Amino acid sequence: MKRLLILGAGTAGTMVVNKLRPRLRDDEWTITVVDSDPDHHYQPGYLFIPFGTYEPEEIVKPTKSFIPEGVQLVMGEIDLVEPEESKVKLVDGTELAFDQLIIATGTTPRRSETEGLDNPEYGISIHDFYTLEGATKLAEVLADWEGGRLVMNIIEMPIKCPVAPLEFMFLADSFFTEKGMRDKVDLTYVTPLDGAFTKPVAAKHLGAMLEERAIALEPDFMVMEVDSDRKALVSYDEREVPYDLLITVPVNMGADFVERSGLGDELNHVRVDKHTFLADDHDSIFAVGDASNIPTSKAGSVAHFAVEVFVENFLQHIRGAAMTGQFDGHANCFVESGHGKGLLIDFNYDVEPLPGKYPLPGIGPFSLLKETEANHWGKLMFKWTYWNVLLPGRELPLPAAMSMAGKETS
Repeated sequence: MKRLLILGAGTAGTMVVNKLRPRLRDDEWTITVVDSDPDHHYQPGYLFIPFGTYEPEEIVKPTKSFIPEGVQLVMGEIDLVEPEESKVKLVDGTELAFDQLIIATGTTPRRSETEGLDNPEYGISIHDFYTLEGATKLAEVLADWEGGRLVMNIIEMPIKCPVAPLEFMFLADSFFTEKGMRDKVDLTYVTPLDGAFTKPVAAKHLGAMLEERAIALEPDFMVMEVDSDRKALVSYDEREVPYDLLITVPVNMGADFVERSGLGDELNHVRVDKHTFLADDHDSIFAVGDASNIPTSKAGSVAHFAVEVFVENFLQHIRGAAMTGQFDGHANCFVESGHGKGLLIDFNYDVEPLPGKYPLPGIGPFSLLKETEANHWGKLMFKWTYWNVLLPGRELPLPAAMSMAGKETS
């Protein structure tokens, strides 16, 4: 019997196991999944908790309920991967051997990586919404906040769902407007990028949306420290941005065992081929989802499109055939813009977000780089799609490769 070991039961890991289980013969392969969290979180839902759209219990379900029959789920913390010995060690001393290993342990925010960020003011004047705990606490604070300088800050890229900080600011503008206190709140968006987003056309659109909402943009801001005594962000070029309430996106890093195992880059993301997900220098190790270092958005849509390509590649690989699938970096993200509207961006490694209609040319029903109510409802409907279609590994009628159909190129 051959042994497939999957590390991580998050979005990518769960999709992979549900798609591979029916394709691998029970008398040829055993499949084991390792994770330390008994709960599976719908992470895009974190964004909505601070504004009261979702309650925590709406975005959490048992991990085991999404693991298919015939797959062993091991609850434990990973200590080390030993590629040459083809085994994984857990912190409790358990050793798990493998013939093929898939790393899907994601990426997480690390406050300790930034001077002054991990301090007693966290949860008081400094908050995040990239964790369930952080988003829930922030909901309590915003409910009673009387106004002042609210600053959204990204410490360093890449981060999970890179449009989420922008969405937070758009939703904050809408939230405070509906409460009748927008004039009591100064909103500032602080980013290490040279604009609102990484891609020029999208950056122009999103930057204009910030300006329309009187949200100040502070670009090229590389944070040196957070001075919580003076309540100020300080950059390496000695600029300062004062705040009363700081919403921060800390440095995102992969799991520590990735570094200990010699598989990661400087941020502990597994080094892989960006088209096939095969780990550098290792013929039996793959990394999918946010755990890999592929140069595209760390987002659920990327995990979905990537897994579609990965599964067929993996099946070819274990038969000894060449992998013919080539992931193109396809990302597709709804962007909440507040006031019951949203927009949609669709891009890949080589093509930036463009205007148009999606997925049907001229019909949509979704508009690219344009605020519409349909896009807002598309964003909210994705929660149902996530739990009922994507995680169980069911087919979603969207091609993994990005299509130029419906896009306006001039």
